[in-house]
Amino acid sequence: MQQSQGPSTTPELSPQDSRPRIKICGVRTLADAAYAASAGVDYIGLLFVPRRRRRLDASTAEGIVSGIKGAGWQGITTVGLFADQPIEEVNGTVRRCGIDMVQLCGNEPMDYCAKVEVPLIKVIHVPETMGLDDVPTSLVSRLGELEKKGYMITLDRKVEGLHGGTGQTFNWEVARVLSQEGFSFFLAGGLTPENVGEAVSVARPWGVDVSGGVETAGDKDEDKVLAFVAAARAAADRMAGKYS
Repeated sequence: MQQSQGPSTTPELSPQDSRPRIKICGVRTLADAAYAASAGVDYIGLLFVPRRRRRLDASTAEGIVSGIKGAGWQGITTVGLFADQPIEEVNGTVRRCGIDMVQLCGNEPMDYCAKVEVPLIKVIHVPETMGLDDVPTSLVSRLGELEKKGYMITLDRKVEGLHGGTGQTFNWEVARVLSQEGFSFFLAGGLTPENVGEAVSVARPWGVDVSGGVETAGDKDEDKVLAFVAAARAAADRMAGKYS
């Protein structure tokens, strides 16, 4: 049984490969996954959090994952999103659906995280009111603990009672401080094709994570997915040119 504790699941990036990884969450159909893959997305998130609009049942998720693997799309990692659910439910869903990774979006303790059977992403929720002076005491030790265990990290806005994607931004300067401290993370929370370039420039994340920001009327919008990917990578390319 593969445990999530172990070597870091965040690949090392060479200077020539400094573009942010891109994760599209809330994928609900194989068609959504297909145009995400064609746009160059790296991670596809499938939501299993109760009482969320984009939640999938295991049968639907199994069909999407099977379709992704059957299509032979290279470089696509599937991620199942859960929040404070029984560990047996998490691992059972992973096994049934063939999901590559798990993202925990709730208040799961470290001993719970260690029981996840595939590589893990842990969400850290950042309060809207957090100031830069609070980062060393509030976040640095927590992120360090997670990285020591080999877990990947997502930074998202803290909204009481809401897990599995908040759709709201937080102060990206907080994320920038963590990036300068050497942490690698996905940046999430209220990202759109219009603001992701600025987010990449300010926060310097390892990856960016979006769901509602690439939707129209509640469904994934192919044009918005393409625009999001292009804007994120263009910002990284501009930064690479500036410092080359």
